Amino acid sequence: MRINYNVSAMLSNNALSNSEDLLAKSLERLSSGLKINHAKDNPAGLAMGKRMNAQIEGLSVANQNASDGISIIEIADGALTEVSEMLQRMNELSVKAANGVMTDEDRATVQDEIAQLKEEITRIADTTEFNGQKLLNGEFDFKGYTNNLEVKVNSYSKEVTAKTYSIDSITLEKEIVDGVETGNYLVDLGSLNLGTDFPDGTTATAKDNLITLEGEGGFEMVLDVSEVNFGGANTVTFSAAGGNGLVIDATGIGAMRLQIGANETQILAVDIPTISLQNMGIEEIDVSTQEGAGDAIYRLDGAIKYVSKVRGRLGAYQNRLESSVNSLDVTSENMTAAYSRIMDVDMAEEMTYYTTYQVMTQAGTSMLAQANERPSQVLQLLQ
Repeated sequence: MRINYNVSAMLSNNALSNSEDLLAKSLERLSSGLKINHAKDNPAGLAMGKRMNAQIEGLSVANQNASDGISIIEIADGALTEVSEMLQRMNELSVKAANGVMTDEDRATVQDEIAQLKEEITRIADTTEFNGQKLLNGEFDFKGYTNNLEVKVNSYSKEVTAKTYSIDSITLEKEIVDGVETGNYLVDLGSLNLGTDFPDGTTATAKDNLITLEGEGGFEMVLDVSEVNFGGANTVTFSAAGGNGLVIDATGIGAMRLQIGANETQILAVDIPTISLQNMGIEEIDVSTQEGAGDAIYRLDGAIKYVSKVRGRLGAYQNRLESSVNSLDVTSENMTAAYSRIMDVDMAEEMTYYTTYQVMTQAGTSMLAQANERPSQVLQLLQ
């Protein structure tokens, strides 16, 4: 028996310290509900869990973004429904005005109603908005945007300055058709020389007095050349002061981009064209004469098709966004389950460990007490 070093007590103390450490860690896991509370617990698991948690949070925000996109489309489609109904009414009035039994006074009355409907279409385009942002009049533009949002604007204006396009020259061919009264003509596009700023693959088509330019990314621009004075010539070149070509300005060129995923490249581009009288080619329709009524019928038919095409496109976007929302929900659920398996503690299993460590701590305390009593037994030998 030795009294200088109580090896038994030292061993018992070490065992007790280990048991107390294990008990404290188990208690921490039970209190937090997490399997990994510190990086030292599982470095690889912690890194994986944090990445997955970022994905889960990103999916939640992406889900909200997609829902906002659906709301935008629903608002825009509701407004376009009203516009479509007014165009239908204007078409009915134009057909009525084209009837030979109508007097000039009758047509003037019809024209008054058409003028009111045109003003209402403009009002709808100017006031349809989401979160204070106009949707249909070309002002919905996020140049320095947050949340990856910008919008496509399909308009032709001489005053807006956000983006400038130059058309070097347009060659138009006037075709006189038998049976068409003097002063009326059809316009064919002979050639078009675009500037360098237009999107790649931009093409042009001519129908009646409208030239439509279409390019990549949903770019579309409509030019009305009804005011061109041919003066007997078959070729007309548009030019602006300084010889730089016809300047066409448009705002917000591009497409509305909705972040619908947790990663950088998971973006849906949504094209919302501008709804305006000029863009639909009905700004100058006048049914005060029978000839004007006939022209209005043609132009309104094109406008109705244009709005229907836009609504169909928006419907397709909405279906895709709704599918994205469903997909995001499923992905988020699966990702959360995987995250839980990595980070969350199994309470039943951990409670078993806690009970074991508690018993070991109590036993260690008892053994340490007995080990500390052994040196005192030496005193009995000295008596």
